[in-house]
Amino acid sequence: MTRVAPTTPLAPVTAVTVVGLDAAGAPPHPVLAPVLATAGLVVGAARHLAAVPVPAGADSITLGPLAPALRRLAEAVAAGVPAVVLASGDPGLFGIVRRLRAAGLPLRVVPAVSSVAAAFARVGLPWDGAAVVTAHGRDPRAAVNACRALPLVAVLTAPGAGAAELGAGLIGWSRRLLVAEHLGTAAERIRAVAPEQAAAETWADPHVLLSLADPEPAGSAPADPVPVGAAPADVVPETATAGGMRADNQPAAAPAGGWALPEDRYTHRNSMITKWEVRALVVARLRPRLGRLIWDIGAGSGSVGIECALLGAAVLAVEQDPDAGATIQANAAAHAVHVRLVSGRAPAALADLPEPDAVFVGGGGVDVLTAVVARQPERVVLTLAALDRVAPAVGLLRAAGYTVEGSQLSAARLADLPGGSIRLAATNPVVVLTGERP
Repeated sequence: MTRVAPTTPLAPVTAVTVVGLDAAGAPPHPVLAPVLATAGLVVGAARHLAAVPVPAGADSITLGPLAPALRRLAEAVAAGVPAVVLASGDPGLFGIVRRLRAAGLPLRVVPAVSSVAAAFARVGLPWDGAAVVTAHGRDPRAAVNACRALPLVAVLTAPGAGAAELGAGLIGWSRRLLVAEHLGTAAERIRAVAPEQAAAETWADPHVLLSLADPEPAGSAPADPVPVGAAPADVVPETATAGGMRADNQPAAAPAGGWALPEDRYTHRNSMITKWEVRALVVARLRPRLGRLIWDIGAGSGSVGIECALLGAAVLAVEQDPDAGATIQANAAAHAVHVRLVSGRAPAALADLPEPDAVFVGGGGVDVLTAVVARQPERVVLTLAALDRVAPAVGLLRAAGYTVEGSQLSAARLADLPGGSIRLAATNPVVVLTGERP
């Protein structure tokens, strides 16, 4: 039998202790005092360093650019010097833990109540069905589109990507915004406002924004400022809910009932609906997901836009026929999604719409496609039944800088015959074109 020589035990690695300071205003976790007492390096934002007793003998770094702090923390770990990082709330929720882990630092994390949890608690709402997104350090359009698409969203904001900017992007959507400023401090303030009011005001940083589907008409009078300690009913209308939670606990996951649904799952007139075989390819090409905005032009029954909304995207359905508009709204309600209806004729109706990530052109001529490509969305998908329209559409997309691919879809469905026999019943062939910007 081979003997294995005993090895020398490895020296324990000194972990960086990341401590969250409670966004709800509670005292720091009891672990903070002893780790601070032995710390040789303390890192945090100016407000965090001012809130705790940093030992006189410890070095401190006020966070601005993160790279210098990461370098000093790595040096401290290598030298066996205890280091503490102070953060807001739960530092594992869109917080500094991700960056510290990416830098390869060993961590011990002591979370506190996050600002999101504190904001929902302050207004007395459950948030197990909420989507939590961040606008910090990234393009805020994804956060705006999440608020457009889902009935309950919490947004971690940043200067230049806060309640004013988010509110401006939500004008036209039926949303009530709850803005929680300075949570856990004497200056704490929570206000319920319409998007228009949020856009018109200046908000203190840091703040958290909660976006709720508003049971009241868009543009209704905003609420007055809510004092600290006010009852939740003073902040949130009695009819407001935290709706949107699915049975599988995934507010923006793939729909449990599937997609490319049969036509009989939608109300439509005279078979004026994108057939499910075609819709499956169209939706795949549009690539809907949370954080993206899809235009559905010539929406008809709304089936394409609704299925994009089921996959988490925000959707604008453009339709000139008032009867079709009512059908779109009824179908969206039947599938429990929000699709914003824009009544009007394209291309004129497109002029003031927010910038799309992808566009489906289900109706309209060359002038509509010209207006769409002028906005330079990432992807354009269109369906054509008439072959003479294919070449002009391909040429227009290529001239606008798009790479174009296309397929002609022909489906034959099973149909019963008398006596128990089965035949194939052909549907009309359709060309699906996809333009993608390089």
